[in-house]
Amino acid sequence: DADIGANAQISYTSSPSEHFALASEKSEEDGESLFLVLTRTLDHEAMAEHRLLLTASDGGRPSLSGTMELVISVLDVNDNAPEFNQSVYKARLMENSKTGTLVVRVNATDRDGGTNSEISYMLRNVFPEAGRDIFKIDRNTGEITLTGHLDLEDVPLYRVQVDAEDRGMPPLSGHCKVVVEVLDVNDNAPEVWVTSLSVPVAEDAPLGTVVALLSVVSDRDSGSNGRVRCTVWPSSPFGLVSTFEGSYSLVLREALDRERVSEYEVEVRAEDGGAPPLRARRALRVPVSDVNDNAPAFSQAVYTVLARENNAAGAELARVWARDPDEAGNGRVSYS
Repeated sequence: DADIGANAQISYTSSPSEHFALASEKSEEDGESLFLVLTRTLDHEAMAEHRLLLTASDGGRPSLSGTMELVISVLDVNDNAPEFNQSVYKARLMENSKTGTLVVRVNATDRDGGTNSEISYMLRNVFPEAGRDIFKIDRNTGEITLTGHLDLEDVPLYRVQVDAEDRGMPPLSGHCKVVVEVLDVNDNAPEVWVTSLSVPVAEDAPLGTVVALLSVVSDRDSGSNGRVRCTVWPSSPFGLVSTFEGSYSLVLREALDRERVSEYEVEVRAEDGGAPPLRARRALRVPVSDVNDNAPAFSQAVYTVLARENNAAGAELARVWARDPDEAGNGRVSYS
């Protein structure tokens, strides 16, 4: 102030601020020095710039004053780690999903500025470990895509830890979890195995006779895709009886007659409940063995023979014929 005396005595005030205050210091050499003092911790993310109006007033009557604006820029420090918008991401994929399929996109933000807020994504841990070859993440976008083949029957669930790291010095990181559930596709057919076969079957075998034991391996699919139904085809005297889960007996349901049917070609079919269903087949040859259940029968019940009185001894008077439909020795006929 170019005035003298009281007119040159200057006092200072500033606009109200929670973070700054004025302080003065007097010395013989420099006179009065004015300082702007920090009274509260700054936070770049809350307010990157502060503006204060500084007023200098003299002691005259009336008082004269001058003003200036102080602009204080708060420099960023990497004091905020990246934060994901979800702590757990969940995704569901069909087990026949193709490579390149998008699993999920994770997203993290960093409240810092500049390079301190630039984020890179990476897969930290994958359980089971084999999942490292099945998933990859785009470091810039956070998109997780499929790079391998899924198989629910081998691994039904994957757990992945994803890290988001900023580019501060030193860098800070945040974490989230991704849970990937593999959904079943009907890609496994059932299997049918014959564990025991008792043939031939006598034609007089009683109903319920066990002809074969079968093991029907339920396919590795889940739910209705893994439920198996077994049938005998074509229609025959045989049927299936479930002994315990996955095991069946092929049993006789109707009486046999070798003279009518001497051998059966039986097919056991297993079909799962998928859409479309998958099937397995197992063919069985069941021969029927003979039982001597048929008596010889003459072609006629009564033969009338006319014989001349002067026939020589040993002359043929008539020829009779009997047939037995049984097999081998059971069907050989002798006369008396």
